[in-house]
Amino acid sequence: MESIGRAFGQQQHQDSAVASPQIPKADLVSLENIQYTQTRTVTLSRELLRRQRVIAGYSPCAFVDAYKILRTRVLHKMREQGWNTLAITSPGPGCGKSLTAINLALSIALEAHQTALLADANLRDPTIHRYLGIDPVAGLSDHLMDNVPISKILINPKGIGRFVILPGKRPVFNSSELVASPKMAQLVKELKQRYSSRFVIFDLPHLGTADALSFTPYVDAVVLVVEEGKTTQDELSQAIAALQDTALVGLVLNKAENGSVE
Repeated sequence: MESIGRAFGQQQHQDSAVASPQIPKADLVSLENIQYTQTRTVTLSRELLRRQRVIAGYSPCAFVDAYKILRTRVLHKMREQGWNTLAITSPGPGCGKSLTAINLALSIALEAHQTALLADANLRDPTIHRYLGIDPVAGLSDHLMDNVPISKILINPKGIGRFVILPGKRPVFNSSELVASPKMAQLVKELKQRYSSRFVIFDLPHLGTADALSFTPYVDAVVLVVEEGKTTQDELSQAIAALQDTALVGLVLNKAENGSVE
């Protein structure tokens, strides 16, 4: 079990034919020098990132190192299997899964030979753009419902060259139907196959929703985030049972009193 505690600052908080989502290609000189020709670039506020406990707002410290340890262990398990798509979910709401998804994706992007794409797949309550202080032009639901090209949605935070965000924007009420649609399945497949060096992280709703259970078959593996003092043993057992057909590569114990990562 990955235990995340004080070092983390006590985190609060049916179409038969589907067209290609037209994901833009970056002009790659090397992974050290990526230039995005179509992806929108935005500047993030370091002050806001610190307030939101996002590691891009911090200098090297125990808080950042804890996520790097989590990254190393998750990537080791993923690489052993040749996997590159990962979903982050939790047994219930409020366990810190979205922040874990953001910081894990950022940590992966810091590796010299990796790129990371973070997708907000919580269609009923997208939050990643709020954590990062981003005002998206459109979100994932706009692609699924209104055919907005992915190239118009992707965002690269300035100064983080190996990190791209597929944000959400507006919440939708028919989210479970959209998640289970062929268009969503095709998008995940395209994201998975586009670049061999890219890891794709999906922030999902919690497992008490039909959305999460519909989405997990699309990905290679799952990380489950639980909260010490809140998630019960029964809730944890039910969550693990719900994921019995999906590879579980990590169990993050969030807001733990013990500040170590095991």
